[in-house]
Amino acid sequence: MGRHFEVRAAAMAASAKAKSAIYMRASKEIYAAAKSGIPDPNSNLALRSAIEKYHKSTPRDVIERAIEKAKGGDNVAYIEGRYEFLTSGGAYLIVDTMTDNVNRALVSVRTICTRKGAKMGSVAYNFNTSGVIDFKGTDRQGVEDNLVLGDVDVTSVTDDGGEIEVLVNPSDLEKAKGVLGGMGVTEFDTAEVTLIPNDYITLEGDDLEKFKTMLSELNECEDVQNVYHNVENA
Repeated sequence: MGRHFEVRAAAMAASAKAKSAIYMRASKEIYAAAKSGIPDPNSNLALRSAIEKYHKSTPRDVIERAIEKAKGGDNVAYIEGRYEFLTSGGAYLIVDTMTDNVNRALVSVRTICTRKGAKMGSVAYNFNTSGVIDFKGTDRQGVEDNLVLGDVDVTSVTDDGGEIEVLVNPSDLEKAKGVLGGMGVTEFDTAEVTLIPNDYITLEGDDLEKFKTMLSELNECEDVQNVYHNVENA
């Protein structure tokens, strides 16, 4: 699989706490998307994208409860935040939060990261926002040709061992999915707007162990929504 896919899909601790955090993450994002418009994925693009993002990792009943909650009288206000760190070993780390308690989110994220030697600082300039689509396939050239003919702003199309990865302008993500659907691609391993680092690094020894532990703890944090980094071997 491609480098971007491998970094985003880095192994997460298979603990009950980690799974619970995933479900909470999905529930909040789907709820917020449903509240932003009509709570129907057929009419609400943001909601449809959120469901597609989590449908493989989250039970259907969790998704349905989040939508029903948005339809009801519940009116929880989730606030988004972003925190940037330079970590031990020189890696870049960005943590996005979605929370109903900003102070709790800040303290939790900062504590997890600083205990592992990370320092808050500006690192976002080392990343680019991109639409990313990963799926099983081998016809890299055919995919690229169809996307270009479909007037999709394509950054790159790569094939690594039967996993095709497409990077597009974020605004063209849905258009690209439509073109691929016309080619018979119906299942995506990834289809989302995310941050892609300009360069990757590898960590070793204690720096690598601290980084992996930090990622695991962030993935278990209830307020953390997304984690981005440029460590190839984490």
